[in-house]
Amino acid sequence: MDPAPTMLAAPSAPSAPDAPYRAPMRWRIALLAGAAIAISYLDRQTLPVAIKAIQKEIPISNEGFSYLNTAFLATYGVMYAAGGKLVDALGTRTGFTWIMVFWSVACASHGLAATVAMLAVSRLLLGMGEGGGFPAATRAVTEWFPADERSSAMGIINAGTALGAVAAPWLVALILGFANWRVIFFFTGGLGLAWTCLWRRMYFPPDEHPGLHPAERARIAASLPPSDAEAPQTPWLDLLRFRETRGLVAAKFLSDAAWYFYLFWLPKYLYDARGFDIKAVGSVAWIPYAASGVGCLCGGWISSHLVKRRHSVNRSRKLALGASAALMPFIILVTHVPIAWAIALFSLAYFGQQSWSTLVMVLPTDLFPKQAVGSVAGLVGFGGAMGGIVFGQCAGWLLDHGFGYSLVLGLAASFHVIAFAVICFTVPNIQPLKLSPS
Repeated sequence: MDPAPTMLAAPSAPSAPDAPYRAPMRWRIALLAGAAIAISYLDRQTLPVAIKAIQKEIPISNEGFSYLNTAFLATYGVMYAAGGKLVDALGTRTGFTWIMVFWSVACASHGLAATVAMLAVSRLLLGMGEGGGFPAATRAVTEWFPADERSSAMGIINAGTALGAVAAPWLVALILGFANWRVIFFFTGGLGLAWTCLWRRMYFPPDEHPGLHPAERARIAASLPPSDAEAPQTPWLDLLRFRETRGLVAAKFLSDAAWYFYLFWLPKYLYDARGFDIKAVGSVAWIPYAASGVGCLCGGWISSHLVKRRHSVNRSRKLALGASAALMPFIILVTHVPIAWAIALFSLAYFGQQSWSTLVMVLPTDLFPKQAVGSVAGLVGFGGAMGGIVFGQCAGWLLDHGFGYSLVLGLAASFHVIAFAVICFTVPNIQPLKLSPS
């Protein structure tokens, strides 16, 4: 467990529940966790963006590139689940520290690669490290935020995915202007290690944080359930006996199947189907990622706003989830419209996907006690990565056998709608569960 800092004297309760406070530390914690997620997306997107420069030294076929993506997703999915267990066992502060250090070193190791096989090893290691990022961030939200603020906090954290993805193209181009591609990986790995130093300085649980204002400490303590730090860990098999867990895993499998296709294949679609060159791709490919960041914030804000307006958590989450899923079928029109409209449709899909993802990843915090949140979030993320692998391989096969992007995008357009139906069926009421499955 996390070592406790020197404890402060217990603060006296404020005179009124809504007493003002000067330091909203919990939102700074959300921004710090969001920065980690931004670094993770920067790290994972560096290879796809820099692939042209890498190929000048290391021959990589299209099939080889596909296997590199699969290598990352395979270990990412496995360690998403294991990383959740790790964070539950070590605590958020120590667990996130080890996770970030591991993936930062793995990212830097790409710069030492001389063959495709060495790149594959680096991708495997990067996936292992990054797999624990979202479970750790989800657990931090559970420790610091009440139900009416969690989706907003998760929206801020999930917006880091857009920030990292938007930054990757211009950062890679900037570094390639004065150095070779290997320096890119050393630089991005160094960013993660620098973040770790800041995390160790800033993050403690609310009841142990030495810099937390007494009024905010009291407000957090009053809004969160009693500490369950001594509660035993729940085995994965027991968690999977809940239909809610199985439903979230299945829904994430479906929705992330579409998301990882969009994430990895958008540039290739622009090259193959629209005849873009590298410069043209760089000029427009950032737009959907920027839209995804707005989606993260909007989805989280809408749900939190509804809760604050005294709607139930169940109604608030499902209204926002349903609205997000309803945006996704429009992607089927991409192959039938001019390029400007195609980019707009991709942007709409990225917006809807990341609004959806923010809400799905906050559901474990609504349903499960703190000692199980990391584990459940890990299982959900594992389902998402496996969906990305399965559909990614299917998409490649379909495209290689002449079926075209219309069919592939048509399939992807349906996944979020089906996933929403799965959540409605398996999670009929979003409310805290007791870990005693029948």
